Amino acid sequence: MNLPFFIAKRIAFSGGKNFSRLIIRIAVLAVSLSVAVMIASSALIAGFKSEISRKIFEFWGHIHISDTSYSLSFEPQPIALKQDFYPSLDTVTSISPEILNHLEWNGPAPKGGIRHIQVFAHKPGIIRTKSALEGILLKGIGKDFDWSNLQPYLLEGRPIQHSDTSFSRDIIISRQTADRLQVGVGDKFIVHFVKDRDQTRRLFQVCGIYKTGLEEYDRKFALCDIRQVQNLLGWEENQVAGFEIWLDNLGDLEVYNEYIYREVLPENLLSVSIRDKFPSIFEWLELQDLNEIVILILMLAVAIINMITALLVLVLERTTMIGILKALGTENRRIRHIFLYHATVITLNGMILGNLLGLGFCWLQDRFHLIRLNEADYYLSYAPVKVEWLTVLGINAGTLAITLIFLLIPSFVVSGVTPVKAIRFK
Repeated sequence: MNLPFFIAKRIAFSGGKNFSRLIIRIAVLAVSLSVAVMIASSALIAGFKSEISRKIFEFWGHIHISDTSYSLSFEPQPIALKQDFYPSLDTVTSISPEILNHLEWNGPAPKGGIRHIQVFAHKPGIIRTKSALEGILLKGIGKDFDWSNLQPYLLEGRPIQHSDTSFSRDIIISRQTADRLQVGVGDKFIVHFVKDRDQTRRLFQVCGIYKTGLEEYDRKFALCDIRQVQNLLGWEENQVAGFEIWLDNLGDLEVYNEYIYREVLPENLLSVSIRDKFPSIFEWLELQDLNEIVILILMLAVAIINMITALLVLVLERTTMIGILKALGTENRRIRHIFLYHATVITLNGMILGNLLGLGFCWLQDRFHLIRLNEADYYLSYAPVKVEWLTVLGINAGTLAITLIFLLIPSFVVSGVTPVKAIRFK
């Protein structure tokens, strides 16, 4: 029989009413709140990063392929639509070890492949209605456009319908642009452009209205038939500004960008990752990881301090028992095990309650959006949650392990108890 465990179990589940019972309840509550806050904060930060990243990539993709001068000056330069990698590049599912060695890649192997590739072209213009003027950047898209990316944000209307015989006059604008221009689905307006130093104009009809919540993008971009943009730029139908690429896993961004640039593209083309194009956004998102670490450390410290206090109270309350056990020849190590087992029971009870509270909050937030946000400041109308079960498992395992390690120190108080004084202790 494991005597320390047997005694700890009797102490833990005894029904006596004493001061230690209150301390134990406080310790359980502290551990449960700490675990709940850690689970909730990690889910909120993961959800926030995931939603912001997803919104950005719907418009930009993960990797851009374009002419070198366009990448440096942001002015469109035509490149040939017919390329050896288009559209077959989206069939790449992995990178072989031999190619990784050739790339001298020292990071982790890619976890996914290339999900999608599509063409694009840009042209700035000015929308004119009876009541307003609005600057806009038309993003021309083709039949290869992946509508599944934009569909969650398409508030009204339908996708652009591409005709085989003529340019489509369909245009999709943001909710923000539609409100300022006071137009809706089915309305028409004229967009003015500069073409070869002369002014030209095109008539468009609103077929859809989107809203991502990213004010900077919503204010600037509208989607239209890429052939309209090609015509305005004086290009042929087999000329585009570049290609946008989506990956299965964002973590593979750098390795696939290196692979595409060195192994796939001809010398006159350049690939640029979204991280290189908008570094400030990624730095902002990475800052959330630091916030998460600070929260985890603070909550873990709260749990540890409360558990140390609870263990010291348990030792002091059981001083007489410790003296009797020592008088009977029980080693200090085995007596320490009694209180460590007891502390483990308290910690596990707190962790179970904390998991219920934390996961319950995540479910309620995901379903009812209890925490609302200012979309103009946070790009989201509510705080999203994304429960990552490996993270939850790590929080539980880490909390239990670190708490028990710190509890080893106060458990050595047992060694200072002498049997004669302890038995006489009242």
